[in-house]
Amino acid sequence: MSTPGHLIWRLSMKWRVAVDRALAPAGLTHAQYVFLSSLFGLERAGNTPSQRELADETGLEALYTSKLARSLDADGLIERTRDPADTRTIRLSLTPRGREVVEPAIATVAELLDRLLAPLGGRAGDRTAALSRELTLLLDTPLKDEK
Repeated sequence: MSTPGHLIWRLSMKWRVAVDRALAPAGLTHAQYVFLSSLFGLERAGNTPSQRELADETGLEALYTSKLARSLDADGLIERTRDPADTRTIRLSLTPRGREVVEPAIATVAELLDRLLAPLGGRAGDRTAALSRELTLLLDTPLKDEK
């Protein structure tokens, strides 16, 4: 029998590979999708996040978020601008082209998520809600070496 840690690893790898494959025709990797879809959600909520805020939202390392931001900016999917109140802070926003790319990608990933969660009753199922609560608890539990 597999340990919970091994199962978490396997599920995360299964999901990452599935998202990478599903988004390959759009030219996106899973990490780029996480970046863009999170930025899309934050903008819809009225925010213009900094790179640090987006890193915190996505769980991606700050250095990796910065690298992705530079690449996505060069590709014309986002804009990076200095915050006038603090020029050390870089604010992020989607370009119109970025929205054109991320909106269908969100729909593609939603369909994939529906297939993944079907055995639990789908996204709105009670078992899915319970799983989400348990995963949130685990994500919110600090490990000894975390700051």
